Amino acid sequence: MFAVYADSFSSDDPLSALRLGERPDPVAPDGWTTVTVKAASLNHHDVWSLKGVGLKSEQLPMILGCDAAGLDEDGNEVVVHAVISDPAWTGDETLDPRRSLLSERHQGTFADKVVVPRRNVVPKPTSMSFEEAACLPTAWLTAYRMLFTRGGLKAGDTVLVQGAGGGVATACIILGRAAGLKVLATSRDEAKRARALEIGAHEVFESGARLPVKVDAVMETVGRATWSHSIRALRPGGSIVISGTTSGPQLDDAELTRIFFLQLSVIGSTMGTRDELASLVSLLDATGARPLVDRTLPMEQAAEGFAAIVDGDVFGKIVLTR
Repeated sequence: MFAVYADSFSSDDPLSALRLGERPDPVAPDGWTTVTVKAASLNHHDVWSLKGVGLKSEQLPMILGCDAAGLDEDGNEVVVHAVISDPAWTGDETLDPRRSLLSERHQGTFADKVVVPRRNVVPKPTSMSFEEAACLPTAWLTAYRMLFTRGGLKAGDTVLVQGAGGGVATACIILGRAAGLKVLATSRDEAKRARALEIGAHEVFESGARLPVKVDAVMETVGRATWSHSIRALRPGGSIVISGTTSGPQLDDAELTRIFFLQLSVIGSTMGTRDELASLVSLLDATGARPLVDRTLPMEQAAEGFAAIVDGDVFGKIVLTR
């Protein structure tokens, strides 16, 4: 079958490790099912895999990709949940210390077929295209958990989304607006600020700009570059929910004094559960809100999509189709 995979690592030039070609058809073990992939979406995780982050050389060659939507063995339209937990694990699979994402220990979704545990498929509503559904399992599920599970936000609350344009940030804006939140967003880029308004942000600001109000929560995926601004944007008792550090994990000033004096909460959030993915799908089906697709490419042109991720030339999700 055709696949997009890594057979080496390069921290300096990750695209040089990208391969497109034939790989063996997967065989589903007991309790697993084969999904014929119709669409899959790119994440920063895929670029990090090419750099060797989260992936060991003995696991190569590895088909990349965490997200997919397609057809199960019975022809049902499904969305693939990317978090693979230990078979003996019960409860929230994101807390399983032995969990992994597709393309870490198990072959990923950038191929004609992918095998996953039967519990890792969620029905796709007919109202949603395969391309839209393929955006959900990583970035959009991460955003859903950040906002509503870990952040505990409800209609009427005010949220700041840092770094408009990235997949998770874009999802936070659209989901927050659909759920009745007041959404503020930041970006260094004027065009991305304008797009953020178009997709649902109530107000947009330059990165680091003083805000007119203090917010209930901040959705943080940038890290070092925006951390101080995020902390200073919060009302007393507010929360910062962090799921990524795209600008780097080290901080010049962690703002610890402000955190304890204003009784702020710093909350980590990672991916989401199968049940949260099902709830996310239901929310989008009911509200009509949809993922923002930056561009759609045939899987054979995956290198173009990877290059856009590396260059930061993205607003929304890049989707690969079969």
